[in-house]
Parts: sequence; C-alpha cells; structure tokens
Amino acid sequence: MLTITPVYAALAAFLYLALSLRVIGHRQGEKVSYGDGGKGQMIKAIRTHGNFAEYAPFALLLMAMVELQGASGLLLNLLGLALLGGRLLHAYGFGRSPQIVILRQTGMLLTFGSIFVAAIANIVLAV
Repeated sequence: MLTITPVYAALAAFLYLALSLRVIGHRQGEKVSYGDGGKGQMIKAIRTHGNFAEYAPFALLLMAMVELQGASGLLLNLLGLALLGGRLLHAYGFGRSPQIVILRQTGMLLTFGSIFVAAIANIVLAV
C-alpha cells in the first residue's frame, strides 16, 4: 500500500491547480480563449503550467514504484521533497518577469535529480 507518495502527489496537485488558475487568470485578463494570443505573459503562464505537467507525473510514477518495492521512508521523502521543491522553484523562477534564472535552474536540477535517483532506485530494487 502506498502511504508516502500520495501525500506528495496531493501537494503536487495543489501546485498544478494553482498554475492552472494562473493560466485562467491570464486568459481572462488578456481576453484569450485559446492559444497564447501572442501575449508574452500568457505564453509564460502556459509554459510554466506545461512544464509542470510534463515532469511531475513521470516523477510521481517512478516514486510510487519505488514505494511499492519497499523503499525506505527516508528515500521516499527525499524524492518527494526534491520533486516538490524543484517544481516550486522552477515555477516561481520561470514565472517571474524577468525570470529568476538561478531558481529555474535549481528547480530543474532538483527535478532531474529526483527522477534520476528514483530511476536508479527502481532498477536496484527490482534486481
């Protein structure tokens, strides 16, 4: 039974909803019903949301598989904190105008690190 991953999945879902609401707010403010309307802030909001949607589900899937294979709570919490911290830093750094590059980069490093460690853990635990 999964007990740790669902907590991080729920927290990630809250961040996903916040990013979704940000896109909706820009759409309403810019009066853009679909696409980006060529508006810089709209493009940035869409890509911030999209980047989250591209990385978080895969990382959470890997994390769930690690947990199902019996990994320690410490490892799972480190993976979850790295993923969530990475996604928060990336969204904040990328979503600002001008963007805060160091936060964006640190966010991606944490995200990639959590995916990499989870992938290695899955291989080690499965073999």
